[in-house]
Amino acid sequence: MAVNPHNIQQAVMAVNIAQASASTPVAAQNSPALRQVWETIQADSCPHSYNFHMHTTCSDGQLKPEALIEQAVGIGLKGLAITDHHSVRGYQAAHCWLEQQDQQSSSRPLPHLWTGVEITSNLLETEVHILGYAFNPEHPSLKMYLQGHAVKGKDAKAARVIAVLHEAGGLVVLAHPARYRRSAEVLIPAAAQLGVDGVETYYAYKNTDPWEPSATQTKLIKKLSATYGLLNTCGTDTHGLNLRRRM
Repeated sequence: MAVNPHNIQQAVMAVNIAQASASTPVAAQNSPALRQVWETIQADSCPHSYNFHMHTTCSDGQLKPEALIEQAVGIGLKGLAITDHHSVRGYQAAHCWLEQQDQQSSSRPLPHLWTGVEITSNLLETEVHILGYAFNPEHPSLKMYLQGHAVKGKDAKAARVIAVLHEAGGLVVLAHPARYRRSAEVLIPAAAQLGVDGVETYYAYKNTDPWEPSATQTKLIKKLSATYGLLNTCGTDTHGLNLRRRM
């Protein structure tokens, strides 16, 4: 029987990630491990293996952080990030939940939780959302962006937001690039020029049930990410009670 090299790569990666406890702050800020995951992301990676865009009651979601992480364990996610708007309180609560599970020697496999946040920003005079991952949430430069509300003025400019997330050790992604007033063909090159690391390539723009990436937008964004040397990510952008859907 033929062996799928992609499956072997995914299995090795899962073992490497599992070597660091899922509940430690060091693991949550492990950007090389996250980059390694993104290098293998496929259209079917989300929502059953990985999910890098989810919201809790700490911003505009309906799931409490503890309910979200418990659901993620039930689904069997290997890795995830909670990306509340301008807040890491959801991540912190989920981290505590995972830590308790570790201490209880739970037999259930636990996913790798990375730090995450979604920041409203301005790119080419267009409001966009910037996703940050695997950053140090205690970094002083990030403080103003984690107060539960969008910042204004020069601090809201995409160049500044991207720079600050990088200063905090994070990776930076342009969220749902085909949802904005200006086209992905315009915004992605501009974001790449500012140093963004990736784009949210796999996204259900039509909010389908079951969740699946929108084919037309995925094709375009994959082409653009390849052109500009960007990583591809995926996420359900969950705001409701089901991590397999957006709403």
